[in-house]
Amino acid sequence: MVIKVFLASSSGSTAIKKKQQDVLGFLEALKVDYAPLDIACNEDNRMWMRENVPVEKKPTNGIPLPPQIFNEESYCGDYETFFDAKEDNAVYAFLGLPPPPGSKKREVPMEECNGDEHTEEVEAEVGGETGEEAAEEKVAEEKEAVEDTEESLEDTAPVKEEEAQEEVEDEEAKGEDDQPVSEEEEEAPEQEEEDE
Repeated sequence: MVIKVFLASSSGSTAIKKKQQDVLGFLEALKVDYAPLDIACNEDNRMWMRENVPVEKKPTNGIPLPPQIFNEESYCGDYETFFDAKEDNAVYAFLGLPPPPGSKKREVPMEECNGDEHTEEVEAEVGGETGEEAAEEKVAEEKEAVEDTEESLEDTAPVKEEEAQEEVEDEEAKGEDDQPVSEEEEEAPEQEEEDE
């Protein structure tokens, strides 16, 4: 099995050049046999690549950019999916190759598994419910918890507002009694009384 990496040897984009170098460098480091196929100089390579990239993987303009990776005739992915596989330590699975002898197989946590392969295990864990029913039940429980929290906040909010208003009124009342009064202000009421 030969891995085909479709590249553009004369790309004007530095981002594309870096992505191509990253893919090739990593494949070389893993000692994976690959064939670099230039789409800039070979029209047949360009047309084959464009025709064989799945429609759902093509960008909105319909023209996939290099690097695009294939295992013989089977599409593996573009740079982003290659990078994700590299980060997850799953490049051999991404490329459709068996891992080299002596390498450790990565354990995939149950939450990350897709499909129905583990449906029986999930049913056993949640007491006979399917994974979908368990997920719906969990969402309903979380929604109920949020509603309960909101209700308790609504119940305490008016009390806190009343307490805050009382504190403001107390402060205002204190402020009036405790403010220092100048001598002129003290004499002013006395003079008013005398004038009457």
